[in-house]
Amino acid sequence: MTTLKRQLGLKSATALIIGEVIAVGVFLTPAGMTKSLGSPFWLLVIWLAMALMAVCGAICYGELAARFPEAGGGYVYLREAYGRAAAFLYGWKCLLVMDPGIIAALAVGLASYVGYLIPMGSKASKALAVAVIFGLALANIIGVRVGARLLRLFVVLKIIALAAIIIWSILTQAGNVSNFTPFIAQRPGSLSLIAGLAAAFVGAFFAFGGWWDLGKLAGEVRDPERNIPRALILGVAGVAVVYIATSAVFIYLVPIESVTSGETFAAQAGAALFGEAGGSIFSIVVIISILGSLCALMMSAPRVYYAMARDGLFPERVAELHPRFGTPARATLVMAALAAVLVLLGSFNQIVAYFVFVTVCFIAFTVIGTFVLRRRLGTPSTYRAPGYPLTAIIFLAMVLLLLVLLGSNNPRQAFSGVAVMLLGVPVYYLLRKGKNDGLDPDNTSFRSGRETPQSHRGSTSSLPD
Repeated sequence: MTTLKRQLGLKSATALIIGEVIAVGVFLTPAGMTKSLGSPFWLLVIWLAMALMAVCGAICYGELAARFPEAGGGYVYLREAYGRAAAFLYGWKCLLVMDPGIIAALAVGLASYVGYLIPMGSKASKALAVAVIFGLALANIIGVRVGARLLRLFVVLKIIALAAIIIWSILTQAGNVSNFTPFIAQRPGSLSLIAGLAAAFVGAFFAFGGWWDLGKLAGEVRDPERNIPRALILGVAGVAVVYIATSAVFIYLVPIESVTSGETFAAQAGAALFGEAGGSIFSIVVIISILGSLCALMMSAPRVYYAMARDGLFPERVAELHPRFGTPARATLVMAALAAVLVLLGSFNQIVAYFVFVTVCFIAFTVIGTFVLRRRLGTPSTYRAPGYPLTAIIFLAMVLLLLVLLGSNNPRQAFSGVAVMLLGVPVYYLLRKGKNDGLDPDNTSFRSGRETPQSHRGSTSSLPD
């Protein structure tokens, strides 16, 4: 078997977005945003603004995914718009830092919440984190349908649990509506409005992070020109509803003046709802949420390494599919092994933080790619981004604001991340040295003669690096 099978439908694609995005941050992020803003109204404004940003970005990614419905997501879009070198730097960043780092962080977080329910030592906690990583990797190796069913299960459980918390809080009248008043005015102890909005905007972006990963599975989604754009919009909208509803319930349960940190915010809300059992119940909900995110990442991330290997920018054996299951087994194991190493080393949060600025830059350049590709290849014949170019402009304007906030808050961190990412440039040329693809070395679409998405429509792209 040499190509991935299209086995994922709209439900699985939408579940991947909701599953990956809504993790432990659903409890921790609203607390930080609430403390910074000190106002229910401004918290709602930030959530709606971030939802607008994510929808605009999802619309643009939907056009790119429909134009290039193959595995790899952002890697593929950057390759087609700017060339192989730019795409490699994106893959280099994902492979060495972001993907295994985020997976390690989530797995360790999950183990710590399990440790709250079942006390365990640090060695046992790390062993559990590694076991979860390889367990989910194995599920996705056995089959994309197995991984998708597991993902849908976790997403359904996650939504049921969050809905139950919301409904139970209303039925038991565990909170106080007066916590929402004054609705607009900021509470004492919050940041100034501008500083509060800036901090909350960054927090909201992190809370929504990951919706763009659906494109990595474009090679396995049925009717991708139709299902991927729809899943992106449905998934982002669903995430926005969950975050707004959860934030409202937390404020209903805990007065804004009492918010100190995310952990205490969740503990206070749990105690208000369930008494002494609140901590345990919330821990179970967090564990389910993290499992959903890990399952989604295990499905999406390896497809970048698979695409890189098909393009000759990673060991070719990584591009081989499992002879029985038809999944990128080696790519999945590479990612799981790197994440497990980071868990055992115990140093990943700071490393990941250094590459947040770079990741946002790549997302911006990917959306700019819609302009580049429309000018070069014309308007796509399948899915066209609604509201183009306004949707892309809105997204890019908000991303620019985010980059300014990230860069000004920690310029050393941003610069260091860019510098380390650029170390991939000599690695790229070292990998390409002496290789003969049978194509012009400046041609970005070198797939060694394989059929391209464009060939179905009678055209191919030939873009300079």
